[in-house]
Amino acid sequence: MSRIDETKTFLPIRIAVLTVSDTRSMDEDRSGDTLVARIEGAGHVLADRQIIQDEREQIAAQLKSWCEQPDIDVVISTGGTGLTGRDVTVEAHRDVYEKEIDAFGTVFTMVSFNKIGTSAIQSRATGGVCNGTYLFALPGSPGACKDAWDEILSLQLDYRHRPCNFVEILPRLDEHLRRK
Repeated sequence: MSRIDETKTFLPIRIAVLTVSDTRSMDEDRSGDTLVARIEGAGHVLADRQIIQDEREQIAAQLKSWCEQPDIDVVISTGGTGLTGRDVTVEAHRDVYEKEIDAFGTVFTMVSFNKIGTSAIQSRATGGVCNGTYLFALPGSPGACKDAWDEILSLQLDYRHRPCNFVEILPRLDEHLRRK
């Protein structure tokens, strides 16, 4: 089972938070606030935070921009992962991914099922990699952000987590782009 190896040193990573919403402002962004509090509470660095409308091209452009910045290791978006016509965050993420982390959505569904039962079927949470940066799309509710962080991301983004974690392979995500 997973565990934290206290003999290893914690390595903070740089995380950007993107809220996707047509209606929220920074003052009303409870999901973004939830993520920021958990990111900083864990000892990581908030690299940037933005709110953007539910427009596929705009979302993809922001994701790409952050993936080109060497001082951002992870992007977590919240909102736009549902089934309605304006929910285009998942499509925008997939426009950017070089590789999808298929099991992220599966594990998120398992966590959600334990909390909200069959309503978990309505989420399309996803994760992937672009240009050496991890990207995760979470639903827009504070509860979903809390569950994703507490049950999955806090562990996988902790270098001390065993048997393995996302941080230890972070330097190798873009190895195919390096000159040999």
